Amino acid sequence: MEKKRVKQHEMDMCSGSIPKKMLLFALPVMCSSMLQLLFNAADVVVVGRWAGENSLAAVGSNAMLISLITSLFIGLSVGVSVAVGHFYGARQQTDLSQTVHTAMFMSLFCGVLMTVLGIAGARILLIWMQTPPEVMSLASVYLKIYFVGTTAMMVYNFGAAVLRAVGDSQRPLYFLLAAGVINVVLNLFFVIVLHMDVAGVALATVISETISAVLVVYCLLHETSAIKLVWKQLKIYPDKLRQILQVGLPAGLEGFIFALSCVVIQSAVNSFGPVVIAGSSASANLENFVYYSMNAFYQSTLAFISQNVGAKNYFRIRRIMITGLLYVLAAGLIVGNLAVLLGNSLLGLYSPNPEVVAEGMVRLRVLARTYVICGMMDIVVGTMRGLGYSILPTVVSLFWICGVRITWISTVFHMEKFHTPTTVYCSYPISWTVTIAVHVCCLLWVHRRLRLKYQIEF
Repeated sequence: MEKKRVKQHEMDMCSGSIPKKMLLFALPVMCSSMLQLLFNAADVVVVGRWAGENSLAAVGSNAMLISLITSLFIGLSVGVSVAVGHFYGARQQTDLSQTVHTAMFMSLFCGVLMTVLGIAGARILLIWMQTPPEVMSLASVYLKIYFVGTTAMMVYNFGAAVLRAVGDSQRPLYFLLAAGVINVVLNLFFVIVLHMDVAGVALATVISETISAVLVVYCLLHETSAIKLVWKQLKIYPDKLRQILQVGLPAGLEGFIFALSCVVIQSAVNSFGPVVIAGSSASANLENFVYYSMNAFYQSTLAFISQNVGAKNYFRIRRIMITGLLYVLAAGLIVGNLAVLLGNSLLGLYSPNPEVVAEGMVRLRVLARTYVICGMMDIVVGTMRGLGYSILPTVVSLFWICGVRITWISTVFHMEKFHTPTTVYCSYPISWTVTIAVHVCCLLWVHRRLRLKYQIEF
């Protein structure tokens, strides 16, 4: 009975209707992301409303830096998802179990490493980011406390990647919902009642991340299938580590480099002062809703292709990719246009200052409607990664996304006529447009190579 109950959480992605199953898988992932964003937005709203503009700017000035530090390790979860998906699709139970234990050991090691390095280097990193002196102290406190919770964050992300790779996108949603509600309650208590300012927001985040990690570990410990976590087997299996790193490390490096280019952009935004930083931070929170509504279909595409490659169902790959592109196009256009239409009201939740709202709308008008380009680019990248090609899209993203953005900031932005926040924001859609064109060319090359060398047609 227990075995039957557990199996109900899993999904066979190798047969049946692709659009229906992809939607069923993606909706819980999307809800998880939206809930996480709502809880993160609650952090910003509570700080902006009850702690002031400097506190809001302090939290906002950390956003890109946190992304930079964590992207390398979170990208490894992509390797976990692909490896688990391949072994699950191929029904190789021993390999699947070893991959799960290698992944969870990695999450603990990487999380502790991030905590130590993050706390030790927090202030230096903020100085490199050109964080304004008036928010430096608050930003440093927030960042140091935030890094305390990175081990829990890594455990949850790796554990959720395991569950989603076997088709279980529902339980990570439930875990996130429970942790997120607690996060919001603690935010209000720490900031409004105890007047802890940004320290209270960071502490609430650490506690909620720990709760989500405990829940995902509890889930894996009580599994009855090959993804069951057994403490005594928790170690590195070298061949499984290599398989995870073959996909995960390039994905992590891509995320790291991508975030690095965003740090360059954030530094340019920081040069305009606290009001622009606050407005940009609020807008970025809204833009994340657009991005993650599409990212759910990227994760679906990655999981579906990984399982079908493991099962050698290559004929389904093209349909999976096209379905993912259509879903992303619909989600990006709908949510992006809604964000702009409701922008003034939504930004007003983050700050009552009309100047902050106005600066937020400057960014939102440039990025919300164009984020769909980024979402479609992710589907193409996810297809290549699911096929086992992870280095190629990493090199492309490194060279084109980062190259275009850094060149744009170093040249056009420094011209007196174009030295404005709008010019900074335009670097995003320009880099996405150039890069997706290159990624499509690379996918055509991958298709040709697989067809000629391995007789694989998709």
